[in-house]
Amino acid sequence: MNNMNYKNDAETRNTNVNEAILAALHAAHKMASPTSTAPEDLKRQRLGQEALGRLLTPPIGFSWEPFLVKGIPAAWVRPEGAHDRSKMILYCHGGGYTSGTLGYARMLAVRMAKATGYEVLAFQYRLAPEFPYPEALEDARLIWEYLMLQGWGAREIILAGDSAGGNLALELALDLRDTQRMLPWRMVLFSPWTDLTASGESYTECRERDPLLTREYIEAVRGAYAPGADWSLPEYSPLFADLRGLPPTLIQVGGREILRDDSTRLHQKLQEAGVPAMLQSWPEMWHVFQMYPLKTAEDAMEEMAQFLETLR
Repeated sequence: MNNMNYKNDAETRNTNVNEAILAALHAAHKMASPTSTAPEDLKRQRLGQEALGRLLTPPIGFSWEPFLVKGIPAAWVRPEGAHDRSKMILYCHGGGYTSGTLGYARMLAVRMAKATGYEVLAFQYRLAPEFPYPEALEDARLIWEYLMLQGWGAREIILAGDSAGGNLALELALDLRDTQRMLPWRMVLFSPWTDLTASGESYTECRERDPLLTREYIEAVRGAYAPGADWSLPEYSPLFADLRGLPPTLIQVGGREILRDDSTRLHQKLQEAGVPAMLQSWPEMWHVFQMYPLKTAEDAMEEMAQFLETLR
């Protein structure tokens, strides 16, 4: 009985924390003018994300090492003690292609390094509307080439991304395949944005439950990223690409998010293309919940590490 009481108390605490974070997300979302891509609003969004990321310093035993790659801001998160150097993670941050900074990328980069013991390289690609498609992809190619020149082999790299960074990770993998280059060993995608046409049923089903994203936001940022484009083309929406030959892929998604079906349909398409793929869903979680101080986020990071370990 006592053990059951402890379990119930823990579940209650977790629920209270989730509800508090949801309330904070709702409030922050309303203040950030998320559907505006006007310069002053984008500046506010980007500064807010940078400040949020800087609140998270690497835990004891990890370093944060910023540098430039041909003008592209990048940073290594490295375990300072003995660690597994057989693999590394190349991380593409999210932000709708219009926001997201190196400091913002720190949150998930640190969590992935802590969970896996691998070094993680994050980078800050150029953002729209100042730098629309294909500038972000060109920056991702440059970072990939940097890793090759540093002696990393493609089969030693785990390519990861969240939200728009998940889109970018998929587009980089497809670009490598189509240019007959070696592909990364594995991919890990957190709530990837795969369908810029916004055709998933989750846009309607989760409209009132998603604390972060709205259709209006998606329409605003896709217009900034690829103005006037046919968003059904594979170079914008990897959901509609030929996915054959991509590496084994883990997809994690929250059940509350309007982008839920971008993940569930990607998982189905990968399987149809013969790509080993795993989908992990948390019904009460929101978009890229892994970056928040939640027990569920820790569990998700452990699941990611286990996915990578079982495929060694």
